[in-house]
This record gives sequence, C-alpha cells and structure tokens, in this order.
Amino acid sequence: MTQSQPIAASRSSYFSYFGFILLCFLSTASYADKDASSSNNIHIRSLAASCAACHGTNGNSRSITPVLAGLDAGYFATQMHAFKKGSRESTVMHHHATGINDEEISLLAEYFSQQKRATPFPLTPQTLREKP
Repeated sequence: MTQSQPIAASRSSYFSYFGFILLCFLSTASYADKDASSSNNIHIRSLAASCAACHGTNGNSRSITPVLAGLDAGYFATQMHAFKKGSRESTVMHHHATGINDEEISLLAEYFSQQKRATPFPLTPQTLREKP
C-alpha cells in the first residue's frame, strides 16, 4: 500500500460528500418559494382549524354560528376588522380577531372564500325515552 492511495481515497470521499451537500443545497434553494408558500398555507389552515370549533370544518357551520365557507373575501375581512376594532359587537369574536394580524385576516378571508359551502343536513327532532 502506498502513501498516495489513502489520500486519493479521502479526496474522492471529500468530493463525493461536497457534491452531495451542494446538490442538497441547490435542490432546497429551488423549492424555497414553494416551502414559504407551503408553510404559510399550513399556518392559515391551522388558524382556520381553530375557527372550526364554532364555525365547522372548512367554515361549514352546523349550528347557529355563521357559515364562513364561500363568503366574499372582502366581506369576511371587513367583519374581522370590525371585531378587531370593537365596532361590531360579539361575545367572543373580538378576542379571536385581536389575536391575528391584518395579513392573517386577508389570508383567512381568501381561504374561506375558496371553501365550498356544504348543503346542511336537516335536523331531525329527537325525543328522550324513559328508562324501562
């Protein structure tokens, strides 16, 4: 075994490692915009999920709270800003609206405007039976 073989092997390994790192960096850089958009999408979907507790999945309320799905984005944003400023009364919405910024309001408005409004199922009356 000569002295030059281990050096050549280590150079080869070094260049392979460097090439791999460079490839990873370049592939990551090309998706930077997609990742930023994706992370923003995840953030807005998380905010929208918190709305689901009262307004239903994707804004399709099944109770007395307003349906958000399919609302005009401008109308949604106007109402949220009114809650935030306190010019529209509510029981809890002013708390939620003050917790999000204007950009998030705009993104939520766009998100809910794109959701398909579901046809509500008619409620059937239920009666309680006495225990036998």
